[in-house]
Amino acid sequence: MVIGAGQSGLSAGYHLKRRGIAHVILDAESAPGGAWQHRWESLRMATVNGIFDLPRFPKPALDPEEPSRTAVPRYFAGFERAAGLTVLRPVTVSAVRDRGRRLLVETDHGDWLAEAIINATGTWTNPVLPHYPGQESFLGRQLHTHEYVSADTFTGERVAVVGGGISAVQQLEEISRVATTYWYTRREPYFRDDFTPEGAGRETIAKVTADVEAGNPTGSVVSYTGLIWTPYALAAKQRGALDRRPMFTAIEPRGVREADGSFTAVDTILWATGFKAALAHLDPLHLRNDRGGITMTGTQVAADPRVHLVGFGPSQSTVGANRAGRAAVSALAKYLDTHPDD
Repeated sequence: MVIGAGQSGLSAGYHLKRRGIAHVILDAESAPGGAWQHRWESLRMATVNGIFDLPRFPKPALDPEEPSRTAVPRYFAGFERAAGLTVLRPVTVSAVRDRGRRLLVETDHGDWLAEAIINATGTWTNPVLPHYPGQESFLGRQLHTHEYVSADTFTGERVAVVGGGISAVQQLEEISRVATTYWYTRREPYFRDDFTPEGAGRETIAKVTADVEAGNPTGSVVSYTGLIWTPYALAAKQRGALDRRPMFTAIEPRGVREADGSFTAVDTILWATGFKAALAHLDPLHLRNDRGGITMTGTQVAADPRVHLVGFGPSQSTVGANRAGRAAVSALAKYLDTHPDD
């Protein structure tokens, strides 16, 4: 069974079908496209970090000005049809439990028994929202990247953008065109202009792989790669929007208390603070160690070889997701050969 029909889940489904392994893909979304169908309106294909071809299904020519929330789901839907994949949606998995030789997959549309699962649930449904003293007293608006739609809704406001990742910089650049912005991060942002898949990209994957194989909790992508001087980052810099401030110490009804004790009035706080892997449904399997990490061997969970995680750790990127789908199916086929179902 595959849980999730984003890029990694679709890749896994494709390779399972090619090998003739009976499976079904359960997807919590009501339509193809995974998390892409929820991206903010202004995120265009020219701005996204890259969508790699799904297996043997080249992307059509994409308009760089088309919103990613329509272009990518259309491509995913075409792949599902061309590959003849069986995707059941919307089906939300609530828990996966150990039932001896099999796994019990509990959903809002009944329960399933599976010999193994490939989990491809991504991160979109698990936003990280930090808590600061006085947060509940704030009289303005607070929202997370998960809820961001368009910069136009901030016109004329004073906006605190919190976070040091890619989305934070993208949204900061957009909002700073129509509003007064203040950028807050826990650490000084590190920008690099030497990032290439052949060099720094491979180095990053090696670092993340080492962490998951050691059972260490993984950080955000940017914590490994640093930020890149993309056109939107340069535009934000030229506008003066990248004047970073250290994190405020408290939130007050009409603004934030700065690290130096001064007060800054703001109308909105945008928490561009990222996401974590959406794995709560796997908690009954007790896969995490005492450090909060999950020890992995490739895509396989060391504590339970019936469970594979794709789009996780080193396979969070779209190219990594494709490779992880293929690798998970290859390892799973070997497991099933040596553990025939009675």
